Amino acid sequence: VQLQASGGGLVQPGGSLRLSCAASGFTFSNYWMYWVRQVPGKEVAWVSSISTGSAHTRYIDSVLGRFTVSRDDAKNTLYLQMNDLKSEDTGMYYCAGTRRAITFNAPYRTGREDFDYYGQGTLVTVSS
Repeated sequence: VQLQASGGGLVQPGGSLRLSCAASGFTFSNYWMYWVRQVPGKEVAWVSSISTGSAHTRYIDSVLGRFTVSRDDAKNTLYLQMNDLKSEDTGMYYCAGTRRAITFNAPYRTGREDFDYYGQGTLVTVSS
């Protein structure tokens, strides 16, 4: 099983990035998928979820209206479109998956142990 995130980089405040997560080794379409992030000095926190079939999406309040999660089951790939990026979005972004849905509550802390599958991260740096 492999989840490989990519697409991170250095971007100025107000800019955009699109993260991708390529999945292999499991039936991607049967899994809820998630983006989580670890900002400097803080614990890993949930950012966004997408259900099987893309019927449901959820976001932490701080990214609502700026981030959009999507998936392409034919390509076994998860995406996170990030617009109007802010310095507080800086961090390592990870993708993860579960067979059954997880609901996250404030303060939205999570970790590898909460997921069936957990990938390598990609670094996002928002700075002028």
